[in-house]
Amino acid sequence: MIRFLLSMFVTFVIAAPTAAEVKIQEVTSDRGLTAWLVEDHSIPFVALEVRFRGGASLDAPGKRGAVNLMTSLLEEGAGDMDARAFARAGEALATSFGFDVGDDSLSVSARFLTENQDASVALLRAALLEPRFDADAIERVRNQVLSVIRSEAKDPNDIASRTFDQVAFGDHPYATSINGTEETVAALTRDDLVQAHLNVMARDRIYIGAVGDITPEDLAILMDELLGDLPETGAPMPPVAQVEIPGGVTVVPFTTPQSVAIFGHAGMAQEDPDFFAASVLNQVLGGGSFESRLMDEVREKRGLTYGVYSHLIPKDLAAIYLGSVSSANDRIAEAIDVIRSEWARAAAEGVTQAELDDAKTYMTGAYPLRFDGNGPIARIMVGMQMLGLPIDYIATRNERVEAVTLEDVKRVAADLLVPEGLHFVVVGQPVGLESTPAN
Repeated sequence: MIRFLLSMFVTFVIAAPTAAEVKIQEVTSDRGLTAWLVEDHSIPFVALEVRFRGGASLDAPGKRGAVNLMTSLLEEGAGDMDARAFARAGEALATSFGFDVGDDSLSVSARFLTENQDASVALLRAALLEPRFDADAIERVRNQVLSVIRSEAKDPNDIASRTFDQVAFGDHPYATSINGTEETVAALTRDDLVQAHLNVMARDRIYIGAVGDITPEDLAILMDELLGDLPETGAPMPPVAQVEIPGGVTVVPFTTPQSVAIFGHAGMAQEDPDFFAASVLNQVLGGGSFESRLMDEVREKRGLTYGVYSHLIPKDLAAIYLGSVSSANDRIAEAIDVIRSEWARAAAEGVTQAELDDAKTYMTGAYPLRFDGNGPIARIMVGMQMLGLPIDYIATRNERVEAVTLEDVKRVAADLLVPEGLHFVVVGQPVGLESTPAN
């Protein structure tokens, strides 16, 4: 996707407020749209984030990849401008637009100078409300997507991830790539893209964050000008996914000297009151630092891998606890045994006081680093809204981490971690591993 990102924005990003200085106002427009605003007039620049809930999970049956292809075409011409004219208009305004889609949302990011606000908003409005979906643009972007699909089909990491999703999510949209397949993407028509646009881009699923040189009154006007004429409702949301991951192993043969493994089981929703305790637990177990138990046991003590990680993945319609590791074909089985053992040890014993303290120190210290620019702050605010978090969450988040006790982590570990329920998808030529029969 094209990104108009000019070097002058670097100065603006550095000048953004820190987490401690973030003061959020709620703004409601005349037409009922709501945004969260961090007002900062120190620089003549605004970062705007708009998110539509649903994302690629709203692909119609048999049309997988339509929302992704449609999103990629939003900057390929709008209104009376073809792709080249649209790009030149953005460059002339020193405006940056970004369009992205995932399982649960379609995101629109905009950066513009205050003096060019009206023209920038008009340009973005055209992209959102009047995308052209020209035939030549569709074919050009379609070929790009097909190239990505073919590349992913040869990548062991992508193969492992997609196979695990199929195990975890069955017939839910989460089970398949947002890119679609070669067959579904090749068959998409312009009418399919128009329908995908109507399915996702509607007023009943909008979340908005803004940071920078704009008043609440002006933001309210901007929201209505930009988004007020979108359809009132879009397609119904998909059902909640039924996550039923069987314990065991799935081996996908692939010619490579090193096997790649994705592993996991059901996780925890982010709105769960125990999510902070689970996050602290994960930081200790496999949260990515060299101090994690998995990294220590699998890499440092045994030299089985360069890296092993685990993550809580709370999607809108399902929650999983996912990890990844890679190792030589003749050592991946040992790495899996160690991971299972550490999963079982944490489930039975929880963590130590020293591990708890270190995890809290890391998590509270790293949190302010997320607020490193107007754009990231706008994205964080939109994410907060989508999760239903309170407007003062940024100020209170670290207090919630600090409130987690050793007993909390032990209780959550016993409930959340299911060592016998771990499923490992291994892509490669693993020695001593075979797929276990499906239950």
